[in-house]
Amino acid sequence: MNPDEHQCVASHGYGLGTQRFFVRLVLAGISLRGASRTLAILAETLGWLEAPHWTTGRLWLLRLGHAALTAPKKQAADWVWLIDHSVQIGQEKCLVIVGVRLKDLPAPGECLRHCDLKLISLLPRKSWTRAEVDQALEAATQKTGVPRGIVDDHGVDIAGGVRFFQERHPETVEIYDAKHKAACLLKGRLEKNPRWREFQAKLAATRCAIQQTELAFLVPPGPKPKARFMNLESTLQWASKTLSIVQHPPRVVQDRVPTQRLEEKLGWLPGFAAEIPEWLEWQLVANVTVSFVNRQGIYRGAAEALHKEMPPLKHASSKSLMAELAAFVTEQAGQTRAGERLPGSTILESCFGRFKQLEKQQARGGFTSLLLAFGALLTEATTKALETALTHSPTRQIKTWCTEHLGITLSGQRKLAFAGATKT
Repeated sequence: MNPDEHQCVASHGYGLGTQRFFVRLVLAGISLRGASRTLAILAETLGWLEAPHWTTGRLWLLRLGHAALTAPKKQAADWVWLIDHSVQIGQEKCLVIVGVRLKDLPAPGECLRHCDLKLISLLPRKSWTRAEVDQALEAATQKTGVPRGIVDDHGVDIAGGVRFFQERHPETVEIYDAKHKAACLLKGRLEKNPRWREFQAKLAATRCAIQQTELAFLVPPGPKPKARFMNLESTLQWASKTLSIVQHPPRVVQDRVPTQRLEEKLGWLPGFAAEIPEWLEWQLVANVTVSFVNRQGIYRGAAEALHKEMPPLKHASSKSLMAELAAFVTEQAGQTRAGERLPGSTILESCFGRFKQLEKQQARGGFTSLLLAFGALLTEATTKALETALTHSPTRQIKTWCTEHLGITLSGQRKLAFAGATKT
């Protein structure tokens, strides 16, 4: 360990090396308690680390997130904001605004990373209207200046708020998140398709019918409760591979499951042999488009480059989908200036996914003070970053932020309610 990492920030009992190790373990996916146990085992085995209690490490994480949120941002005209809502149990929705300057975008061909983003606003609230979104955007200009662009998913309240904002700031363009656009086009093709509805019904029945049987190794993926049309690929891949097994059972399957049994439970799949390849090709078109926009961004000439990356398509419906997505990219690129490249995806869905992994069981109780750790997900947890954060964001500021923005959490309300019920 670097000698500097044994140094303790003023009023801290643990060295920066221990603090950094704990935070990096948590950001890598280990639970707070698991990180504490890991350090305890290392301390016992190697004798070179101290083991903090998990609540101590949790506070380090909150302070790192608070520092990311409140750190001064450079006022500039080349900021692009990425905005979205995160929703959990309860009424609250958290509006998240992150940003990146155009000069700091990764080189063409490289995707935006979480550590490329700066946390600008983190605002939990019971409801969001278009006017309130507009107010939050206007307040954010105090931190970065008026942005060159805003990338969002065209949700009603967010898109409405952005339009209000643009009325005062016409220099700001709105970019529609490519993944959400592709999902909407897939939804339009599938949702009203009677064959798709029939396929979904049989899929659900099959899931229930075989999950406790010898065919459990062929159970279809579970449905996604949200953003279903952004998460179709696993289901379609299952359908394609399982259809091949039903039509030509390999020896390893024949040894495990009688052919008659396979036909009884999964014999409906050949009835969709024409549709499954077509649906898979639609998904391919969407994937290639989203991947292209993630890596290359939005710029003049992007649609032509996208056409070159698209593999040959067999179905007329896939070519039609490709034409729609290319037209979408052309429309978005029409808002850019000559030589300008803007990000075309918010990537906030993946940030929210990491945050829910960080919360683990706490996600079932609505937003807690751990929400403040969202900023830590966008930070490279170096020794220097931790030293700066622990100096910049004392514990009292964490408590103040949580009191002002969160109030009593659902878990707190539950404890109060149950305590009152016990007394009566």
